[in-house]
Order: sequence, then structure tokens, then C-alpha cells
Amino acid sequence: MEQFKYLGTNLTNQNSVQEEIKGRLKSGNACYHLAQNLLSSCLLSKNVKIKIYRIIIFPVVLFGCETWFVTLREEPNLRVLENRVPRRIFGPKRAEVTGEWSKLHNEELNDLYSSPIIVQVIKSRRMRWAAHVARMEERRGVYRVLVGKSE
Repeated sequence: MEQFKYLGTNLTNQNSVQEEIKGRLKSGNACYHLAQNLLSSCLLSKNVKIKIYRIIIFPVVLFGCETWFVTLREEPNLRVLENRVPRRIFGPKRAEVTGEWSKLHNEELNDLYSSPIIVQVIKSRRMRWAAHVARMEERRGVYRVLVGKSE
């Protein structure tokens, strides 16, 4: 088989994670579009909207990220999704002098919502997973793969 889904993760015979990342971004976008009305609602506070993002959308995107090898090609795609949701939550800004509306720039978003960068979250989860595997018994297959003692 060239590709199959195992425990919610797409595995390929080439061990390529690009398709998995694309699929996760697609799932995250689907969650974003389902929650779009909530994220732009005036009835909910910004803190509640941020919690919705952190609890619903973020985990969908990062499911299985411990096994990803993120290249520079995937980083911008991850950042786009990461900035889209806070941009929806905080809405456009209005210039005081001219009164014109414009979307928030990435730097302004980072000032309003100081969350860890998604690529750094992926790297920290990979390191946490590697530490977990390193504490396993030597007879475990995952441990043998990590230290290079496959049979």
C-alpha cells in the first residue's frame, strides 16, 4: 500500500509527513469554519473565543505532531492557520485619524494574543515525546528505533 490511515494519522510508504500536515491543516480549517460564527459573535468575550480556539481547533491541527518533521515549506501554512483565528477573534482595527478599517498585521496580533508559535509548540512536543521514549525499556520497539538498535 502506498498510503493508509492508522489511529487517525496518514502513513505513507515514503514516510512523508507533508500529506499528514496538509490533512491536519484541512481538518483545522474545517473546525475553524464550523466555529466561525462563535468566533465573530459579539455575545462572547474574547477570552471565551480564545479558549474555544485552544480547546477545539488547536488540538485538531496538532494531533500526532510528535512524529512530524516540519520543514520550511510547511511553516508558513501552519502560521497562516495560527494567525487566521486570532484575526477573526480580535477583528479589524479602525484608524483613529481616517476612520478606515484594516486587518490586523501579524505583529499586532502577537501583541494582542501572545501565544507560543505553532512551530515551537510542535518542536517542544517532539522533544517531550522523545524524552518519554528514552525512558522506555530497551526491549520496546519504539525505543530501539530511537537509539538505532533495530533488529
